[in-house]
Amino acid sequence: MDETVKKTELKKSCVNCGAELKYKPGTTNISCEYCGHEESIKIDENGFEELELYPYLQEMGAQKHSEEISMLHCKNCGANQHVEENYKSLHCVYCSMPLVVEDAYKEDWILPGAVLPFQVEKEKSFLIFQKWVDRLWWAPNKLKKAALDPQFTKGLYLPYWTFDAQLSASYTGQRGEYYYETQRYRDNNGKTQTRQVRKTRWYPASGHVSGFVDDTLIEASKQRSGRIPNKIAHWNLKKLQPFNSSFLSGFVTEKYTIPLKEGHLHSKDEARNIADRWCRQDIGGDTQRITSMDMKLTEETFKHILLPVYVSAYRYKGKEYNFYINGENGQISGTRPYSFWKIFFAVVLVLLVIALLVFLNG
Repeated sequence: MDETVKKTELKKSCVNCGAELKYKPGTTNISCEYCGHEESIKIDENGFEELELYPYLQEMGAQKHSEEISMLHCKNCGANQHVEENYKSLHCVYCSMPLVVEDAYKEDWILPGAVLPFQVEKEKSFLIFQKWVDRLWWAPNKLKKAALDPQFTKGLYLPYWTFDAQLSASYTGQRGEYYYETQRYRDNNGKTQTRQVRKTRWYPASGHVSGFVDDTLIEASKQRSGRIPNKIAHWNLKKLQPFNSSFLSGFVTEKYTIPLKEGHLHSKDEARNIADRWCRQDIGGDTQRITSMDMKLTEETFKHILLPVYVSAYRYKGKEYNFYINGENGQISGTRPYSFWKIFFAVVLVLLVIALLVFLNG
C-alpha cells in the first residue's frame, strides 16, 4: 500500500534550498518559488492509456490502476478534496469553510490517465477576477476584497470521465422537404392579400450510420453547491498530458464522487444524442423524423482525467458565492451579491432628478 500512495502524494524538494517544487502553469516544469530553481517534468512518451471499460465495471477490474490517497471531506458543501502534505490547514475551495488536515482519511481512487495542466498563472487569475469585479454594478464593496484575497482563491483540478467508442446505429424515419403555397386572405381593411405558407412533404427514410466517438466528457463530481458553470466548462482536450503527479504540485485535487458506472450511463445518453444527429444528417432534406433507432457501442474505453479551474469562495450575509476561472483559457463566470444600499441610493437619486426636471419644466 505504501508503494502506491507514493505515486500521487510524493513531493519533490528543491536541490538548492529544500523547499517544495511546484508546477509552473503554462510549462512542463516544476519550480521553486523561493530561489527560482526549475526542473523539467518527465512526460511519458507512450502517451495516454485508454482503459477497457467493462473490466472496470466488474468487480475483478475495480481496483486495477487504483491507489490510496488522503482526502478531506467538507461537511458544509460535500466536496472531497485531496490535500497536499505541506498544508497545515486550508479552506474548502467551494464554500471557504475551514478544513483541518487532522481530519484526513484514506480512500481508493482510479488513477488519472491524463491531466490538462494549468495554463493560467495564479497572479493572472487575480487580475481576471479584479477586472470582472470592477465591471459589476451594484456589488458590495467587500466583494472586491474577496476577489483579491489569495487565501480564498485556489487552483483546483476537477475530475472528469472521458469515454471513447465505436458507434453504429440503424434507423427508420422520414425526410421532410419544404414547399410553399400561395394563400389569399383579407386584411383588417377588407382587402384581399396573398401570402406564402410553408408546408412539408414527407418521404420514408432508413439507413445505417457508424463512426468513432472520441472523448465524450462527463463530469465526475457533484456537491450540494459549487457546481462549475457551463460557461467556463470547456477545455481544449488536445492539451492533455499523460498523468504525472508533478502537475498537481501546488494545487488542490478534487476526487470524483460520481462513480464510473454512473458516468458510463451518462455517456451512453450523450452517445445517443450523437447517433440522433448522425441519423438526421444521413436522412438529409429540410427536416427529419426518426421513428426508431437501434444504437450499439463497441470497443468502449475510458480515462479518468483532471481539468484545471481557479475557484474563489466568498460568504456575504450568510450566503455563499463562487467565482470560477477556467485554468486553461481564462474564461470567467460567477454568482454575485447585490448591495441594497447602492441600489436604494441610486433609485433615490433618479427620483430626485425626475422631481427636479418636473419642477423646472412646471
